[in-house]
Amino acid sequence: MDFNLSESEKMLQGLARDLATKEVAPRAAEIDRTGQFPKDLAKEIGKRGFQGLPYPPRYGGSGAGYVSYALVLEQLCQASMTVGAIMAVNTVPEEGIFRFGNEEQKQRLLTPLARGDWLGGIGFTEADTGSDPRAIATVARRQGKGFVINGQKQFMSLAPVLDAVILFTRREGEGLNAFIVESRSPGFTVQETLDTMGLRGLGTSIVNLDDVYVPGENLLGEEGQGFEVLLEAISVERMSVAVQGVAVSQAALELSLDYARQRKAMGRPIARMQAIQQPLAEMASKTEAARWLVYRTAFLRDQGNSIQYESSMAKLFASQVAVDVTRLAMQIHGSFGTMKSLPVERLYRDAKMTEIYVGISEVHRSIIAGRLLE
Repeated sequence: MDFNLSESEKMLQGLARDLATKEVAPRAAEIDRTGQFPKDLAKEIGKRGFQGLPYPPRYGGSGAGYVSYALVLEQLCQASMTVGAIMAVNTVPEEGIFRFGNEEQKQRLLTPLARGDWLGGIGFTEADTGSDPRAIATVARRQGKGFVINGQKQFMSLAPVLDAVILFTRREGEGLNAFIVESRSPGFTVQETLDTMGLRGLGTSIVNLDDVYVPGENLLGEEGQGFEVLLEAISVERMSVAVQGVAVSQAALELSLDYARQRKAMGRPIARMQAIQQPLAEMASKTEAARWLVYRTAFLRDQGNSIQYESSMAKLFASQVAVDVTRLAMQIHGSFGTMKSLPVERLYRDAKMTEIYVGISEVHRSIIAGRLLE
């Protein structure tokens, strides 16, 4: 593995940093405070070609690959984890269609997502499922040439604004089905947008599905193959959450360095005190370790490998790092760190979200242990 970034990767990283610095960062506090979904920034991500980075140009993407995707996502999340997560959530239906869709589905459904013409999401979690697909109650029943879906999904990101969602349902026989469902379908309604601790403004909602008709041509893969679709698609989302953890850690480190250089105690900057230097060194080391674990996971995906195991490991480690690093940043900032007028308080809340969404840390420990003990 070459640890040097290519010129095209550096260029994409620079373009993303430019967007993050000039347009995303100035809005981050407002998005967090109001909880309003930033439609204009979501459109800007699509307009710049960031939404389809891993996918071939013939399906609306740029073919830049997963490492490039991780580099761009990291820059956006450093400015606002919510804005970066918009791009990350879109990748789940894209990945499902790309890996399991037929040519017609890729042209019809993947292309508008990769081009940024559509916003996509994932519908898996229910009130009683957690991370257990066997407990899914939403059911798809055959009707004519299609299916009718009934049930309810919890914590669906982007729900009030998305155009299509990769939806997982129980089938009449054994196993799960995976569908691409368009949000304009009759019976698809947002019941409530949830007010979360972190990742505010992501449009996380409860969605009701009342006799939603889905044409048969929107079934991904074969009937009963939904769990396999889920594992592959969500592995990229887990990698994306790991990227978010790295980004939040880097942002917290940079804020802490700036604060330590400016804040004075006993006539000198606190950056000269060993009690401050020690946590700064720990923050930097952990962040860098998480970053390269994530980059390696993206590299493996670029080689065509499954990353179900590696993405769980990256997500587990990077989320722990994010929580540790933002906690240390709060300690360095002292009372100022608790103020909502300073970004470190937002980073602290966002960091905790990386340990919880797309599978709590305990689930990922079980996945990793299961693989080790096979």
